[in-house]
Amino acid sequence: MTDGPLPLTGIRVLELAQIVAGPFCGALMAEFGAEVIKTELPGKGDDLRRLGPTEDGLNYWYAVDNRGKKVMTLDLHTPKGQDIVRRLVPLCDVVLENFRPGVLETWGLGWEDLRKLRPSLVMARITAFGQTGPLRQGPGFAAIASAFGGTWYLNGPADRPPSRPTPVYPDYLTGLFTAFGVMAALRHRDNTGEGQWIDAALYESAFRILEYTPTFYGRQGVVRERGGIQHSGWPGGAFATSDKRWIVFTTPAQHLFERLCLMLGEPDLPKDPRFASHEGRATNMAALLALVEAWFKARLFDEAIEGLKRHDIPHSPIMSMADIFADPHYRARQTIIEVPSKLGPLPQPAVIPRLSATPGRVTHAGPPLGQHTDEVLEGLLAMLPEEIAALRAAGVV
Repeated sequence: MTDGPLPLTGIRVLELAQIVAGPFCGALMAEFGAEVIKTELPGKGDDLRRLGPTEDGLNYWYAVDNRGKKVMTLDLHTPKGQDIVRRLVPLCDVVLENFRPGVLETWGLGWEDLRKLRPSLVMARITAFGQTGPLRQGPGFAAIASAFGGTWYLNGPADRPPSRPTPVYPDYLTGLFTAFGVMAALRHRDNTGEGQWIDAALYESAFRILEYTPTFYGRQGVVRERGGIQHSGWPGGAFATSDKRWIVFTTPAQHLFERLCLMLGEPDLPKDPRFASHEGRATNMAALLALVEAWFKARLFDEAIEGLKRHDIPHSPIMSMADIFADPHYRARQTIIEVPSKLGPLPQPAVIPRLSATPGRVTHAGPPLGQHTDEVLEGLLAMLPEEIAALRAAGVV
């Protein structure tokens, strides 16, 4: 890992966001060198600080999704807090926010207000339903987005109610899409000098990953239904071995299906009219999977894995976190890194994607509330200590 400048060195981001999608976007940018200044409500902080497990006042979830940032306290509900934002914006390249549509406008901090302070500004706005449309004011989190976006409907066994997808992937997808949008907008700014704003909606991130589903319905009127462990007509899914361990495999191509039949000891199965085509396999999937299930049940985990490897069939154990921490491939690629924190090193996911010349890095986990408040106010805004003390006494910071 290089210690030199990172790709986003010199980019400053003002993050007016909490929970997951916005902070995750900011964390991605920080990992590749951006200076991300996160604001949080004095005395309370981001609600993510209170979600999930905590150790000695440090919340694990917050520590992951806010790593590498500078954090300051700032009450945006107050005129003085709003004025500090106005003073910071001319010094920033990006503003990242996830208030409901119209909230920042009521404070004089909307896009039209902030672009006057810095015409080249990029402003990313994350909401559940977007900045336009009849549901624009609707509240929502990942569960709501996955339901409205169509992914919840497809999750779970065909004969059971839809199951909630986990983890909160619409938030993380939206953070990723937003970070990509910011990069595109900064590229445009560098070419033209023009800023712009980005409208990112959680439900649209969920909708975007629905594969062929929208086109299938739009062209043929077919509503795709839940397939449980099965994906369309591709033989595969999750199967238990005789020692009660679970393995997933998939055979989306004809040559892989033929390898599967060899593994099952049924080399003539691809010639069977029921299984000779993709459509036939989809129609007769229950009979095919019965053969697969019996094969796995008759074998121990190691034997089943060896059979899949020998026939070069894509597969994986269903990994628990204990499995992941013990796995040699994770260790070889350093997919789990140790991130400095007030508790000592915290195991966290590595920075991805991996750049060959300028790989990202993480300097610290999500910091304590307000750790960098004075640094930002003194260093960027040249405030005097007595000014900061007055703001703190008034509850603004």
